[in-house]
Amino acid sequence: MKEFGYQRPSQVRDALTLVAEDEGARFLGGGTNLVDLMKDGIETPTRLVDVRRLPLDGVRETPDGGLVIGATTTNSDVAAHPEVRGRYPALSQAVLAGASGQLRNMATVGGNLLQRTRCGYFADPSQQCNKRSPGSGCSAITGDHHNHAILGWSDHCVATHPSDMTVALAAFDAAVRYETLDGRHEIPLSEFYLPVGETPHRETVLPPGALITAVTLPAAAASPRSRYRKVRERASYAFANVSVAAALDVEEGVVRGSRIALGGLASRPWRAHVAESALRDAPATADRFGTAADAELCAARPLRDNAYKVMLARNLIVAVLTELAHRAE
Repeated sequence: MKEFGYQRPSQVRDALTLVAEDEGARFLGGGTNLVDLMKDGIETPTRLVDVRRLPLDGVRETPDGGLVIGATTTNSDVAAHPEVRGRYPALSQAVLAGASGQLRNMATVGGNLLQRTRCGYFADPSQQCNKRSPGSGCSAITGDHHNHAILGWSDHCVATHPSDMTVALAAFDAAVRYETLDGRHEIPLSEFYLPVGETPHRETVLPPGALITAVTLPAAAASPRSRYRKVRERASYAFANVSVAAALDVEEGVVRGSRIALGGLASRPWRAHVAESALRDAPATADRFGTAADAELCAARPLRDNAYKVMLARNLIVAVLTELAHRAE
């Protein structure tokens, strides 16, 4: 590991200044992703600016009835918070599905949004990876890609986003607050992650030196009848092959509204707008759920070894929506 500096400011402005002064500086939250990448030589910061002492933790209600979740709030605290569990249960379920208790006790909300892909080629400096080394190529396209993207990928990268939390946040129309030396900003999560395109190394719209300060959940998106389910290759703490975060509003057997987001299928959380449109004012039946899932997944472009994800995603969407419909009866 290369030598690096370490500082723990107590004010946001001080943290921003420290990073602005050093092009190689990085913010450090729980370190559950960044430190691993440093050990592998993928990340080589010259300075770590620890943000855990900044006044950015906790969950509080907004004047309109939504929630603000501070960026340094641990995953464990998010999952256990009564307002999250009661009003946005799919978010609590997603966090609990994401990692071991030890990791959840350290990992932060801001770090979760920015965690890097778990593609094996990204983590191996000897392999070609446009996300790690722009212009070098993508070894996964012809290599081991059984758990890679089937939606939204490009010839430059087929990696998936690893986060469970962000899938639920996408379903609930979350927004990301961040701060720069120029002031405070907020952007919808739907615009936070960039498409892969020709620049997979550019993952978010955050400007250099920006610090995520919070995530907001609108009151209008609250849904006590919501669910997160995840299919993985082993029962304990593996990344998703496919995951679904969904909420369903059913009246007299008819879908009045739905929220569906998918994980494990793309480089970012995938909001299933096509499926949601297909369900509006439709009967809340398994057949109709399957039709909506097919409409969303017709855009899938599976690779040689991951076509199984299309049917897996379809079945999981149908299963989750059927469960939610039965709760409404």
